[in-house]
Amino acid sequence: MNTYKLLTPGPLTTTKTVKEEMLLDRCTWDQDYKDITQKIRTQLLEFASVPQEAYTTVLMQGSGTFVVESVMTTAIGEQDKVLIVTNGAYGERIVKMAQTNGLNYVEYGVAYNEYPEEMDIRRLLEEDQQITHIAMVHCETTTGILNPIDMISKLAKKFDKTLIVDAMSSFGGIDIDVAELGIDYLISSANKCIQGVPGFGFVITNLEKLKACEGNARSLSLDLYDQWKEMDKEGKWRYTSPTHVVAAFAKAMEELVEEGGIPARFARYQQNNYLLRERLEKIGIQAYIPVEKQSPIITTFLFPSEQFSFEQFYGYVKARGYVIYPGKLTDVDTFRIGNIGEIYEDDIQELCTIIEKYMKVVAA
Repeated sequence: MNTYKLLTPGPLTTTKTVKEEMLLDRCTWDQDYKDITQKIRTQLLEFASVPQEAYTTVLMQGSGTFVVESVMTTAIGEQDKVLIVTNGAYGERIVKMAQTNGLNYVEYGVAYNEYPEEMDIRRLLEEDQQITHIAMVHCETTTGILNPIDMISKLAKKFDKTLIVDAMSSFGGIDIDVAELGIDYLISSANKCIQGVPGFGFVITNLEKLKACEGNARSLSLDLYDQWKEMDKEGKWRYTSPTHVVAAFAKAMEELVEEGGIPARFARYQQNNYLLRERLEKIGIQAYIPVEKQSPIITTFLFPSEQFSFEQFYGYVKARGYVIYPGKLTDVDTFRIGNIGEIYEDDIQELCTIIEKYMKVVAA
């Protein structure tokens, strides 16, 4: 397998030292391993700026989607109703979870390049008194749009709704003051901005809200409450945990702190994004999301012409050391380039030069 750098929203390019943590085998029952689990849980609360007496962290095996579904099917009881705010494929996936699991829900959706409207959501909350929860994706990696979490948070507080935020592609790369915002369930994954590898996700949750969920779960393995009860004793996962991935994540958290924490990582990602947009715009490749709505996580670009072949473009770029992402829209042709992972300005500069050569702007 050839070596290349991933310019994707996760899995992403990791450091050599994170990879090396996976060379050792660990026992799930061993105290040293359980200590790693507990250290991760505590440190994630620190990253989220929440008091340990009011919040807890639950780690859950599986991809990010597994963890979102664990929250949706545990936090929302039979008497509850959730308002799901969507402007991309990952918000729509939450709707599909609600449909599959028989949750009571209403969807409020807007175009993929638009923000949800505060007045519309306010009206829905005023008119439908059955709504008890609000769920939204923070950074919609369908497009790279960064949704207005402050606005949703204020509405959730005003109308006394439980707030569920899918921060899969933002937590660790963008500062999120979970306690100040009043987020009740924040969901993310090991292989995103903290720069670990795939295998588990985590939920930073209001402890009282979680305790009230006992008996709600519609799944055995995805029961967030039972997972917390077992894990909170001494760090033991209910079922076999991804030991190598957990160890790698602990190392990735150390490296986030060494980099200067979330603000420093955000600055690096944002610089990657600004540079990428600026150079590609000069050769006629336009970003789909306007800069004021753009996250520093992933950028969606419009095809530069009707003749543009993504397959040929992808192959050309990959052969020169970088892997990018296809688009996820249905109404316009796009491709995406991730700005996160162990990627620096020099990488973005090199990538842009490769793209310029493909577009025949400079000599190949």
